[in-house]
Amino acid sequence: MEGKYSDDQIGRARVKDTPELEAYYKELETLGAGALWTVANDIEPWEPRTSSIPMLWKYDDLRELVLKSSELVTPEQAGRRVVYLVNDKRKDVSAAVGWLYTGIQVTRPGESTSAHRHRASALRFIMEGSGGYTVVDGNKITFEVNDFVITPNSAWHEHGVAADGKTCIWQDGLDIPLVNALEANDYAVYDGKQSLNNPVNYSPLTYGSSGLLPADKVWDKPYSPLFKYSWKTVYPALLEAAKVNDGSPFDGILMNYSNPLTGGAVMQTMGASMQLLRPSEHTKAHKHTGSFVYQCAKGKGYSVIGGKRFDWKERDIFCVPSWVNHEHVNLSDTEDACLFSFNDLPTINALGLYQEREYTENNGYQIIEK
Repeated sequence: MEGKYSDDQIGRARVKDTPELEAYYKELETLGAGALWTVANDIEPWEPRTSSIPMLWKYDDLRELVLKSSELVTPEQAGRRVVYLVNDKRKDVSAAVGWLYTGIQVTRPGESTSAHRHRASALRFIMEGSGGYTVVDGNKITFEVNDFVITPNSAWHEHGVAADGKTCIWQDGLDIPLVNALEANDYAVYDGKQSLNNPVNYSPLTYGSSGLLPADKVWDKPYSPLFKYSWKTVYPALLEAAKVNDGSPFDGILMNYSNPLTGGAVMQTMGASMQLLRPSEHTKAHKHTGSFVYQCAKGKGYSVIGGKRFDWKERDIFCVPSWVNHEHVNLSDTEDACLFSFNDLPTINALGLYQEREYTENNGYQIIEK
């Protein structure tokens, strides 16, 4: 392995500094230029290299602080009342992992946010409460715990909780860091409230999970017309799949949320999945390009990420950086466990950057207990 990845070989930059070269570099610098060989080995690594670290955010530790935010600021003051989760190595771009952002948002009964839109794509995974809703481009969608909701790139959207509902908490996921890195983000506030263009829950009722698509509807947007994916249909689908499939050796029964018209990802830059780990299941370890943010939707277990064990239970959130070995374990010998996740794979795949490698002794790690 050491020989394979040694920079001391033909084809890699191996120039030794001399006083004459150092003077040359300084002269180039005055002209806004530089010699490639001084940085080539760093900017062209032998393998993909992440700048993030694996992290776990315990919901029990955060929940009271999330609720406290609803006592300290109003939705009108904050725009969106969110406690965001930041990776220790990505604080400069407010990212949870790679170029992905995540946070935990709270809305009380009778409250609503102003309608707005941004170039970044967004998604929600519902954690607590009842009576919550979102309005996406004039379509009002109600949601329940463990439902998955999308608010795509540049779509007007707002959120709220009915007056007779219960305080709602959900996880936000956005590609804000990515869109900012591309210097392409923007933000706009809607003048007033959106008018409702269709009956409540028109989208999930029209483009639902029956497998039947309306022949008289035309959808020309680059994202899914199904703005909500209900847990009450997703979880049974996982159980049915588990009856007839062994699943992935790395992820158990893994199912992607998809655009029902194309079978592709729900949005252009971000994808999302739900996976089921059977009782006592322990997946094989692998690594791949693409960053992932997970939330435990059901059960309890742990993941070994980069050689370190992270124990999780319902509502805990953790991340797996790109090209870091990871495996998952369901700690129950009687109940299944489910992990929701969102990722940047649509971007990775569209750019032809996906690669994957199974864990072996040659590229592996030593497990470090929590």
